[in-house]
Amino acid sequence: MAKKTAAPKKRISAQLKQKAADIANILEALYPETPIPLRHEDPYTLLVAVVLSAQCTDERVNQITPHLFAKADHPAAMIQLSVEEIREIIKPCGLSPAKSKAIWELSRIIVELHGGQVPQTFEALEALPGVGHKTASVVMSQAFGFPAFPVDTHIHRLAARWGLSSGKNVEQTERDLKALFPEHTWNKLHLQIIFFGRQYCPARGHKAEACPICVKYQK
Repeated sequence: MAKKTAAPKKRISAQLKQKAADIANILEALYPETPIPLRHEDPYTLLVAVVLSAQCTDERVNQITPHLFAKADHPAAMIQLSVEEIREIIKPCGLSPAKSKAIWELSRIIVELHGGQVPQTFEALEALPGVGHKTASVVMSQAFGFPAFPVDTHIHRLAARWGLSSGKNVEQTERDLKALFPEHTWNKLHLQIIFFGRQYCPARGHKAEACPICVKYQK
């Protein structure tokens, strides 16, 4: 049987490469430092915070996690709480029934299968309840320094607005952005895009003429 050949890589035009480089330079000038928006102390508290951030603002998560972590800031302590206790604490984040179950169960798995330590592979992270590819990418990049490009709906929106991707979903947008930007920039760049979107390029009330990138590159 003939072996399947890999699909040819999409050719990137010199114009698009230059646009990506220009955008990266703008972002670097505006945000030379990129502190992680979610407060955390270690990979486990980051993981829990990212799970809580689904359909919830980072500001709200940062208000809730001190109360949760005061009771349990490592997986062995978390599974000593009941799902209902966790749910009561995290209610303001929304989706608390699902999130509380996921946090308790992922904590149990980390204790039982990973010796109490957050696993350091995409495969193991994405096998945890409540952890999708974006969450795993955040943990791999920000907790462990592994090159990753977490793409949420906001980055997906901006990539389309700037003409960097025509992806119909975040998976395709992630592939497009990884192809456009050097690997060593990914971990910082995804945060820079998030910061820029909040300050200059919101979904609503956006004024292209006041946006340093859209004034040049909005599709």
